[in-house]
Amino acid sequence: MTTFGKVSTEQVYEVLIQVKDPEIDSVSIIDLGMVEKVTTEGNNVKVVLLPTFLGCPALEIIKKNTMNAVNELPGVGEVLVEFVFHPPWTSDRITEKGHVGLRAFGIAPPPRHFEEDGSWHVDCAYCGSTYVTMDNIFGPTACRSILYCKSCKNVFEAMKPVSTLM
Repeated sequence: MTTFGKVSTEQVYEVLIQVKDPEIDSVSIIDLGMVEKVTTEGNNVKVVLLPTFLGCPALEIIKKNTMNAVNELPGVGEVLVEFVFHPPWTSDRITEKGHVGLRAFGIAPPPRHFEEDGSWHVDCAYCGSTYVTMDNIFGPTACRSILYCKSCKNVFEAMKPVSTLM
């Protein structure tokens, strides 16, 4: 599997599963769909990431955590982590495991489908009810909103959908 002086892309992806979103520790950058590309050349590694939101304050932490994780691989040389904005990240990139991890954290994942008029609906992160109202479109971060479930009476957050079609 590993030969001296050679790091495989598979090894890099394996360690990137351990790099969690700094604000949502139940979801990895892989499951958020942030990893656009991994390339290796000998023992050098380049990881290209897509930021979920422009100006996200966690980007430097994600970059540092990504570099630290890759540097733990035996025989790794130079590690470069780069953020790119094309293609743009969309919430469609979140894996099913990512959806499960968001719900486990108490955040409703973004919907996979939009209404014809471009509107979207979120089910309660706790009970799954559709009987929810938007409390505030502005949540604790730019990527989340605050909602209220009228069924289980819980306030919860929802990750905002991001699409190139909106």
